[in-house]
Amino acid sequence: MPSSVPPTATDPTDAAAGTATGAVTVAVAQPVCAAPGHADTLDVNVGRHAEAVRAAGTRLVVFPELSLTGYDLTAAAVDPADRRLAPLVEACAATGALALVGAPVAEADGRESIATLAVTGEGAAVVYRKMRLHGPELDRFTPGEKPFVLELDGLRLGLAVCADAADPTHAEETAALGIDAYVASTLYGPGPAQAERLAGHLRERTTAHRVWGVLSTSAGASGEFPETSGRSGVWAPDGTVVGQLGAEAGGLLRAELPRLQPRP
Repeated sequence: MPSSVPPTATDPTDAAAGTATGAVTVAVAQPVCAAPGHADTLDVNVGRHAEAVRAAGTRLVVFPELSLTGYDLTAAAVDPADRRLAPLVEACAATGALALVGAPVAEADGRESIATLAVTGEGAAVVYRKMRLHGPELDRFTPGEKPFVLELDGLRLGLAVCADAADPTHAEETAALGIDAYVASTLYGPGPAQAERLAGHLRERTTAHRVWGVLSTSAGASGEFPETSGRSGVWAPDGTVVGQLGAEAGGLLRAELPRLQPRP
């Protein structure tokens, strides 16, 4: 799997343990997405996620919106207890990683959401549901009710899914909870205009709230999209780019995220 490593990246051999300064190591992945609608679509994508986690060797690995199914709004909901997720759980156990992956999920009352699942060596759980739904997503899915902050090794991560990150009020609501990083799993269309749009969103969110920006976005085909933007990356609190991938699928980029928020 191709890898692009920015100047602040760590050696993968000790990345999962963090650093002496207390920073958390993170990787953004934009794996090749399996063709939608096949019996093995989920299995293939899980395998590619597991490969990315093992290659990253970081404490945190972030994947795009609906990464387990691709952006296929007809894909079946994924049960976090599904045994087909086992290769990814095993990869997280082997590396000490927490992976943030995207999938449609169903609630006990029948409602469905576009969700972020946190996967560790212990299993998978839904941790966040996309709040800013749009277009045909509204025909099937229910928006999430509130922002969410995931704490990992003392680092507070505010989660976002795609259109969430395009809306400044979502970042405001999330930052109000106290965060070190705004972590977005997204999909943007292809072309220079969309690449600049995604960079602008992360630049604006990081500078407005003085936090790290972490974006994993789809590259290549994803579900109903024959092509997407790629260019996942990491932004510093002053809006500068720490590192960014290209448009091609299969990339992986590593960086360190020091804690920013004071703790009692």
